[in-house]
Amino acid sequence: MTPRTLRRRLVSSAAALAAALALTSAPPTATAAPTDYQAESATISQGVVESNHAGYTGTGFVNYDNLVGSYVEWTVTAPAGPADVTLRFANGTTATRPMDWTVNGVSGAVGITYPGTGDWTVWQTKTVRLQLVAGTNKIRARATTADGGPNADKLTVNPTSDDATPPSAPSNLAVSNIKSNAATFTWSAATDNVGVVRYEINRGGNVLKVVDANTLSATVDTLTANTSYDVSVGAFDAAGNASQQSNVVTFTTPGSGDTQPPTTPGNLRSTGATANSVSLAWNASTDNSGSIAGYDVYQGATKVATTGSLTTTVTGLTPNTSYTFTVKARDPDGNASAASNAVTVRTSATGAGGIPAYDKDIAKVDLGWSVAFLPDGSGTALVTERDRFEVLRVTASGQKTTLGKVPGAVTTTGEGGLLGLAISPNFTTDHWVYFYHTAANDNRIVRMKYENGVLGTTSEPVLTGLAKNRYHNGGRIAFGPDGKLYATVGDAKNSGNAQNNGSLNGKILRLNADGTPPSDNPFFSTGGNARYVWSRGHRNPQGLAWDSRGQLWAAEFGENSQDELNLIQKGGNYGWPACEGTIGDCGGYIAPKRTWSTSQAGPSGIEIVNDWIYIAGVTGEQLWVTQINSAGTGVGTPQAVFSGRWGRLRSVTKTPDGGLWLTSTNDDKNGGTPSGIDNVIVRLKFG
Repeated sequence: MTPRTLRRRLVSSAAALAAALALTSAPPTATAAPTDYQAESATISQGVVESNHAGYTGTGFVNYDNLVGSYVEWTVTAPAGPADVTLRFANGTTATRPMDWTVNGVSGAVGITYPGTGDWTVWQTKTVRLQLVAGTNKIRARATTADGGPNADKLTVNPTSDDATPPSAPSNLAVSNIKSNAATFTWSAATDNVGVVRYEINRGGNVLKVVDANTLSATVDTLTANTSYDVSVGAFDAAGNASQQSNVVTFTTPGSGDTQPPTTPGNLRSTGATANSVSLAWNASTDNSGSIAGYDVYQGATKVATTGSLTTTVTGLTPNTSYTFTVKARDPDGNASAASNAVTVRTSATGAGGIPAYDKDIAKVDLGWSVAFLPDGSGTALVTERDRFEVLRVTASGQKTTLGKVPGAVTTTGEGGLLGLAISPNFTTDHWVYFYHTAANDNRIVRMKYENGVLGTTSEPVLTGLAKNRYHNGGRIAFGPDGKLYATVGDAKNSGNAQNNGSLNGKILRLNADGTPPSDNPFFSTGGNARYVWSRGHRNPQGLAWDSRGQLWAAEFGENSQDELNLIQKGGNYGWPACEGTIGDCGGYIAPKRTWSTSQAGPSGIEIVNDWIYIAGVTGEQLWVTQINSAGTGVGTPQAVFSGRWGRLRSVTKTPDGGLWLTSTNDDKNGGTPSGIDNVIVRLKFG
């Protein structure tokens, strides 16, 4: 066991302050009596029972080992439903000790912090809301940092009525002390009917820092120089309910004054070539700043790709022709490395493979979020404009007509608005077009009539009550080979939704065309919202496509580590929030078939053509291409195409004549710029 001599020193001068900052909240009216469970009688992994500090109850307390993964697990008997679970703890250090909570192996609360109490003899309590099953429950508190957990005295389990009321949004967010790698944020407190337990500082949908409910100012020191940021703050209560986001502050960090260039990228090499493309890879550069801003790929003296990855595929080349490439690295201050070794590659004489080439521009739009082609043989598509809430009709030649707006669609000044689009498989007779959009109080799926070139002015609800937030709204919808409508729904910044079958969020849903749940859905017999669930444990999925076997594939945005490409199983659990990609407590969950760094992909729309998967990368600003293996159980090494060419790529859709339409959504982070028509729809071709 790692000794904790230093953290056991008396710090009595800080005790009063720590007690004042303790997180306590009065639980709602209980439905059963609270029960105490001593930590020393629980199952302990990587910790010991001690009694050398006064003030504990029972016969002792548990001293967690100082490492990630040490835990205490209590066996608890309770009725089914929510319970307030209160840990009595002591922390004689200044280090906040976060822990994750699980119930029967399923994530219940993530990143709950246990701050210093001033002394190892000063005991405080902190409450989390967990969902329990009837009878026996295994409740585990697991340390998530190398500091381990706090000293644990006892657990009090208080079954309670459900709290479904989220906190109010934090307000008056401001930024100050902006440096090349840090900035300080302050905000006004949120309110809650029970009590706020923590705040998350977010960039886009990703968490920069988590602080407790008593902290209304925090410095984030993991920023990058010369980088634009849009930051907001969200509040959470003990039940896991997430507030809407605060106001957004935007700023650009200054340069650091660094003039030292990165090291030269090494071992530039070709990893494949077709008649019209060359795939390249290289070894990473390093920089004294600690980060690389990107790589620029040159064909001779011409820059042909910009990427944050270590691979790219250059397209639009001539068959049976030699090309020479180099690559340079850039740091956040704009310093460029020397050119890598040059590599000369000859394209093949024939055969296009699965790598598409640019064909032509189709149209300019604002934020074309989703595309669906009409089944009339004309090559004409409908396109959703996310922030204008408009539906466009775009022909194969690029003629663009605004058909009207989807009534009730609103923005979240972030990732919400008019999102997914699907055309009924019986469109020639029923004329229904389906939309996924944000409304005043929820996200929802609706349908509208489109007949004789005219879009109706009213919508019919298909499924409502999908929780919304500034981030994590999901939004892709598509009809599968079975004629059912599938929808990707984000967790709405409440990660607990993803494992709760009573919530429609953090899921892929499956429903009949009229909005009723199919009786062969995996949790249909459970009743309620669970009837719609096809798969769960998703954070923010946005891509849906089926392969030649009828298998469903989905792409999903990660938190801060890994994005995912998943092969979806009926009733499958993909692990969020306990597991992100392959990182975390991933045992028992379905592993992704491919992961990327969140800086390289940001996968939104996906498409499958002849068992090649095409993935539109928002964050990585490139199209990823990979082939499903012959067994249909996995994919090959993805190749990045069009790196940096059109910016943030949102959707990719196969055309009736055998090509692909690709859309971009730049300037989309804070509700976009609906007055500007500056994003593209382009056509890609094969062969």
